[in-house]
Amino acid sequence: MTSTNLKITLDTAAGSAAPYEQLRAQIADRARSGRLPAGYKLPTVRGLAQELGLAANTVAKAYRALEADGVIETRGRNGTFVAAAGDSASREAASAAQAYAERVHRLGLTQAEAMAAAGDAVRARYAQ
Repeated sequence: MTSTNLKITLDTAAGSAAPYEQLRAQIADRARSGRLPAGYKLPTVRGLAQELGLAANTVAKAYRALEADGVIETRGRNGTFVAAAGDSASREAASAAQAYAERVHRLGLTQAEAMAAAGDAVRARYAQ
């Protein structure tokens, strides 16, 4: 079973780790390596369960373990996101960057335009 968005592959052979543990480990590894950046929105429990052919409770168990480890965070109805690593300033900056990215995407800016606007703002602020 493979997830197309997260590129999660589960080994269903006898003797392999439990599916929730495989899922937990793969998401944690991707988050810690940066392949899933801070602020990345994860699929819903039901959506990922359907995609992987798992019970929703299996995915929920993996998400709960990841949240307990500080790898992901649930923001109520907004969804589940990869948590920012590091200190609170880094977490707040990652959260602000995620909000900015969502806003400029809704405004229809290209990635290059969004990056240029952010770069200009940061350069202006630090030049003072």
